[in-house]
Amino acid sequence: MKNYLFIITVLIFFSQCASPTEQVEEIVIQNVNVISTKDDVRINETSNVVIRDQKIYKIGSHTPSSKATIIDGTGKYLMPGLTEMHAHIPVVKDGNDTLLKETLFLYLSQGITTIRGMLGDPYHLQLKESIARDEILSPRVYTSSPSMNGNSIPTKEVAREKVKQYKEEGYDFLKIHPGITLEVWDELEKTAKAEDMVFSGHVPVLVGIRKALSAQYGTIDHLDGFLEGLVPESAGVAKDANGFFGYNFTDIADLSVIPELVKMAKDNNVAVVPTQSLFTRWFSPKDPALMMKEPEMKYMPAQTRFTWRQNKSRMINDESYNEEQWKRFIDIRTALLKEIDKQDVTILAGSDAPQVMNVPGFSLHHEMRDMQSAGISTAKIIKSTTSAPAIFFSADNDYGSITEGLSADLILLNKNPLDNIEYASSIEAVIVRGRMIDKAEIDKRLTAIAKRNN
Repeated sequence: MKNYLFIITVLIFFSQCASPTEQVEEIVIQNVNVISTKDDVRINETSNVVIRDQKIYKIGSHTPSSKATIIDGTGKYLMPGLTEMHAHIPVVKDGNDTLLKETLFLYLSQGITTIRGMLGDPYHLQLKESIARDEILSPRVYTSSPSMNGNSIPTKEVAREKVKQYKEEGYDFLKIHPGITLEVWDELEKTAKAEDMVFSGHVPVLVGIRKALSAQYGTIDHLDGFLEGLVPESAGVAKDANGFFGYNFTDIADLSVIPELVKMAKDNNVAVVPTQSLFTRWFSPKDPALMMKEPEMKYMPAQTRFTWRQNKSRMINDESYNEEQWKRFIDIRTALLKEIDKQDVTILAGSDAPQVMNVPGFSLHHEMRDMQSAGISTAKIIKSTTSAPAIFFSADNDYGSITEGLSADLILLNKNPLDNIEYASSIEAVIVRGRMIDKAEIDKRLTAIAKRNN
C-alpha cells in the first residue's frame, strides 16, 4: 500500500511539473496485462513494458534507470493506441489554431493515437510535417486529397490532372465523393492505378457498388452503395432516388444478394469503414435535445452544438423519415456487417467525427459499441482499430501492436476490453510516441476545453 501511494505521488508530481509533450528518459509500466493484437487478440502474461526514445524498448524483466518514470500496472491492461479511420481535421486559416489543437487533443484523450483525415487540405500536409517534427501534440495523421466529386473533376482531363497533382503534393490517398460520371470515373481509376494512388470514400451513384468493388477501392466508407446494390433491376427505380445512403430503398432491398456483394469485397481486397454510429446517432430518431445533454457535448463549441441540433431536427422531421423504416434500415446494415464479419472482410473502425452528434474521440467508442451490438466480437473490434489499420497502411512494422521496436502508442486501461468493448474507454493514461498523458492531465485539459466552449 505504501509503495502504491508513493507511485501515485510521483505521478501527480510528474503531471504538475512536466509538460505532456516533454520526453522523459524512460517509462516503465510494471506488472501490466499486455493485450496482444499481432495475430490472435489475447492477454499475454503480466509483464513489464519499457519505453525509451518514443519506442517500445523492451517487454520483460528490466532494471529501471535512476530517472525512469515508474507506473504500477497491476490489475491494469495495456493495449495499442486506437486508430480513427474516418476523421475530419480542422483547417487553420486565420492563424487561430485553438480549435485544431482542441480537436486533436479530444482524439488523444480517448486513446486515439492515429487518425485518417477524410477531407484533405494543403494545410494538412503542413500539419503532418509539424507532427513529424514534434512541434504539436497530436495523433499520427494520414490525410486524403481534397474532395474528388462531380464539381471538382467535371471532365476526364481534370480528373487526370488532379490525380497526378495530389500524388505529387504528397496526399496519402484520394477522397471520392458523389457526382462523378462514369466517363470521368474510368479516367480517375486508370490514372490512380498508374500513379499507385489508393482511392477511398463514397461510391458515386453512376459508378455503383459492383464497379466500385471491381475497381478495388482502398476502403468503402459508410457501407456506401451496398444497400443500393441489393435493389433488383426489376424494381425500376431511378438510381439517384436512393436517399440517405439508400434509406429510400429499404423496403425493396433483396437481402439474399448480401453474400454475393460481400464476396466481391473479399475477392477484391476492399476494406470497409462502416461508420455505423453515423446512423445510430445523427440519422436516428433520438431527440436531439436529449443528446445535447450527453457529457461529451460540452467539449464542442456552442455554435457547433446549435448547428448539430438544427441539422438533426430537420432530418428526423422530414416527411420521408419515420422510425419504423429507420429500424428496418439499421437491420439491413446490421445484416451486411454480420456477413462482412462472417466472410472476414477487413473492417476498419471509423466514426466520421466531428459529423453531427459525433464528438471527436468519444465517437469512436460509440462506433465500437455499435459494432459489438451488431454481433462483431470484441477481439475483431480491437483489431479493427489497432493492428488492422496499421496493416492497411503497410505500417505494421511501425505501430499497431505491443512489440519491441515499434512506436510507443499505447493506452493503459483499468478494465479488460476483451470482456466488454465498453472498457476500452476506461482510460488511465495515453502514451503517444513515448509521451505520457495521464488521467489527471487528460481531465485537466478536457475541463479547460469545456470551459472555453460553454
